[in-house]
Amino acid sequence: MQEIDLTSWKRATHYQVFRNSAQPQYCVSFELDITNFLTKIRERGYSFTFAFVYAVSKCANEIEEFRYRFHEGKPVIYEKVNTSFTYLEQETELFKVVNVEMQDTMEAYVTLAERIEKEQSVYFTGPMGDDIFQFSPFPWVSFTHISHTDSGNRDQATPLFDWGKFYERSGKILLPFSVQVHHSFVDGIHIGKLSQHLQKYLDEFA
Repeated sequence: MQEIDLTSWKRATHYQVFRNSAQPQYCVSFELDITNFLTKIRERGYSFTFAFVYAVSKCANEIEEFRYRFHEGKPVIYEKVNTSFTYLEQETELFKVVNVEMQDTMEAYVTLAERIEKEQSVYFTGPMGDDIFQFSPFPWVSFTHISHTDSGNRDQATPLFDWGKFYERSGKILLPFSVQVHHSFVDGIHIGKLSQHLQKYLDEFA
C-alpha cells in the first residue's frame, strides 16, 4: 500500500470533486460474451465462480484505478488486490463470504479457492480489508440492472462485481455483469477499459 501525493497526482481535482458526494459510488451493468470461456473451463472441470472471479480480478488488477482505496481518510494504492466472494450453502440457502488471496495462475487460484471454501464453516470470518475485490454472484436472474445495499460509508471504495444468470442469444452465451466503483477513483473510461480487457481475456482463454 502506497499513500498518494495529492500535490502531484493527476486525479487530485477529480478526486476532490467526488470525495464528499452524498453517494459517490455508482454502478454500471453490461453483457459479456462467455462462449469460449465457458467451454474451456468446463473442459478443465473448473468451478465457474472460482474461474470467473480469477478472470475479473486479474484484469482489474492490471488497471491502476481499480487498486485505489481510502486508508484513514487518505487515498492509497495497492500493489496487488485479493478477492472476496459470496458462496451459497445449499442446505441453509445462506451465503458465506470467502476470502482468497490472488494467485499467479487460474489453476493455482481455483485449487486454493476450492480448499478454503470447503474448510470454512462460518458465514463471516471477520472484517474485510481494503485490499480486495468483492464479488456477489446473482445467478438466478438475467438482470439488466442491479443495485446494492448502502452502508452509508462514503469512503467505501472497494469495487463490487456481480454477475447474473447467463443465457444464449444468436448462438452466443451472454452473461449479465455489473461493476460498482467509487467515483473519486474510477471514471467511466476505466470501466470501459475493464470491459474491453476482460472480454479479450474471455475470448482468448485457452
